[in-house]
Amino acid sequence: MARKSVIARNEKRKRLVSKYAEKRAALKEAGDMEGLQKLPRNSSPTRVVNRCSVTGRSRAVYRKYGLTRHVFRQLALEGKLPGIKKASW
Repeated sequence: MARKSVIARNEKRKRLVSKYAEKRAALKEAGDMEGLQKLPRNSSPTRVVNRCSVTGRSRAVYRKYGLTRHVFRQLALEGKLPGIKKASW
């Protein structure tokens, strides 16, 4: 499980992205690159990391489910993910 400080930092980035989204779009449309540089670094959407909603792990996260491969497999085998079953052919 990821440290709580790392998870909190990512949540703060998400808040900043939503706060500055309109302003960032207006500056991009106007072509004001100096104005964009003056905005906080963490207000850029590319700085937000996909993390598992259960463990906070950043690697091997399935976007559709918001879970890492470990948690996804565990929940799928327990039958807690509707429509998911182990493949056999």
